[in-house]
Amino acid sequence: MSINHLIFRNLKKNIKNYYLYIFALVFSAALYFSFVTLQYDPSMDATKGSIKGGAAIRSASILLVAIVSIFLLYANMIFIKRRSKEIGLFQLIGMTKDRIFRILTVENFILYFSSLVIGILLGFSISRLIIMILYKITGVKAIASLHFSTQALVQTIIVFVVIYAFIMLMNYVFIKRQTILSLFRVVSSTEGKLKKMSVFEISIGVLGILLIISGYFLSSKLFDGDFTTMTELFSAMIYILASVIIGTYLVYKSSVRFILNIIRKKKNGYLNINDVLSLSSIMFRMKSNALLLTIITTVSGLAIGLLSLSYISYYSAEKTAESHVPADFFLGNQKDLQTFTSALDKSGIKYTEKHIEVLQVNANIKNILDKQLDGMMKDADKFPLAVVNEKAAKVNLAPNEALFTGYDDMLQKFMTLKDSGNLEISSTKKTFKLNYLGLKRDKIIPSYFTNGGFPTVIVDDQVYKSIKQNLDSSIQKKSTEYNGINISDENLIKKANGIYMDHQLDKNYPNDSRLEIVNSQKANMGLIMFIVGFLGLTFLMTSGCILYFKQMDESVDEKPNYTILRKLGFSHSDLLRGIRSKQLFNFGIPLVIGLVHSYFAVQSGWFLFGAEVWTPMIIVMVLYAVLYSVFGILSVLYYKKVIKEAL
Repeated sequence: MSINHLIFRNLKKNIKNYYLYIFALVFSAALYFSFVTLQYDPSMDATKGSIKGGAAIRSASILLVAIVSIFLLYANMIFIKRRSKEIGLFQLIGMTKDRIFRILTVENFILYFSSLVIGILLGFSISRLIIMILYKITGVKAIASLHFSTQALVQTIIVFVVIYAFIMLMNYVFIKRQTILSLFRVVSSTEGKLKKMSVFEISIGVLGILLIISGYFLSSKLFDGDFTTMTELFSAMIYILASVIIGTYLVYKSSVRFILNIIRKKKNGYLNINDVLSLSSIMFRMKSNALLLTIITTVSGLAIGLLSLSYISYYSAEKTAESHVPADFFLGNQKDLQTFTSALDKSGIKYTEKHIEVLQVNANIKNILDKQLDGMMKDADKFPLAVVNEKAAKVNLAPNEALFTGYDDMLQKFMTLKDSGNLEISSTKKTFKLNYLGLKRDKIIPSYFTNGGFPTVIVDDQVYKSIKQNLDSSIQKKSTEYNGINISDENLIKKANGIYMDHQLDKNYPNDSRLEIVNSQKANMGLIMFIVGFLGLTFLMTSGCILYFKQMDESVDEKPNYTILRKLGFSHSDLLRGIRSKQLFNFGIPLVIGLVHSYFAVQSGWFLFGAEVWTPMIIVMVLYAVLYSVFGILSVLYYKKVIKEAL
């Protein structure tokens, strides 16, 4: 038999084991090529120019290379170990290690670069679809065309050639280091099996659970005012990160085995076929996979968390814009107001106006501060705040009363106000001592007047007039007028926004369009969401494939057990029920822990990104779980075939 014929037979024989590896390689190459194409496609100029996406896409492509490289190297390590007996047989019949390496190199070359070519062609065919998705998310109005990028092709080939070189180096080192005897023992020695847990292992398992719980608890208290200095806040974040990652590792190392061992002992030795195929197998193999599962769980939690936070910001764009500008449009001076309203009148667009005069005062809020982050309020006795009269807010106040309104949720986490207390506001010549009556959430003026989200002070009309007569000019805004325009028909807001954008408004005064704020936030967060989603999908595919490959390995090891069980009289369906339970644990545990990690991460700081949390977070988690579950189903189908072949 010639070497070429041997290579052809090996490829034909192993193709059934490599099919998912080939799929993952094709998928990785397609994703990378299509993603890199975004950097060089001429139709992306609109996106790069409007939301500065070039640097973000280049940075993401580097992360994508890292994910793909780690996956391909790990997958190759699994498959080279699976072929260890075959390599040993080649040596037994007289082949040298160098010749065996050349055979494997040729096989890998054909498999690898065939998949790469298919992946590049697939990536080219879907690149237009990906650009269209990006345009849709970011709101960019441009035509996405199918463009083949030579630069993207060269970059993709260079990256995958370098990865291939590392794969060949790994294979060469593996073959050179192994003896014939060790090659026949590689598979059987990859999994450690311990029959009894020591007291130390039990302690480690309990410690892992406690570390995760403590990390979760601390994350829920992160912005509740318990940490008042930046050092404390930073230290708490470091502890949360370390405790959750280390705790996750210890959970896989000992906790899962410890919990399953308790369940097993409660059965008093009476294990059914389902217990034998699920609990026992997981107890023996979970420890050896602890590091891999920790990495998969941590990165999964990170991907879900980042995607949830970016989607929260994207989903909350309308509410965020509403908090910045209470009306559809805000004009900061009378000239711009008249210009804009005249244009609306000519276009037949009906609207309503709201006018509020806004002044700035120095306020002493020390007596109403409950908790704050150190260094945030250095001048709490002389802090500039916006003030309006009671008529503007439609409330009735006594001359010695004051009410706050429009406090930002994010600031409330860092600087909590009491429900009542004494407040002092001052102008140049006069100080007013007022009774603070509490805080309303309604925002009645734009954030331009409130220094980025601080509350607005509402005072009695007589007090307001007195403040106006004694203004401190050094702290007044250039504009003291809030002129709000609300379009009566919501369907005409886009048309009105077009008129607003077409008119040359005075740039020295504040002018804002709520729709423009929404579009800007969706463009920026849409790009981040697209990149995180792209990387998350790549990691999902690669990690799912790695777990699937591990299950393929385990099925080969356990095949003799299925043969024995079948001979003892257990049916195909009996064994399959146990396998389903096993895969539910193997894929379910990393998924559930990753989801819980991301949940607590999102809950600790979602308010920094937007106003809505549950809907975007649930959508992301459900979508991730569904896609991840596909690999569990594929594993069950593979085991089904192995069980069928057991007899």
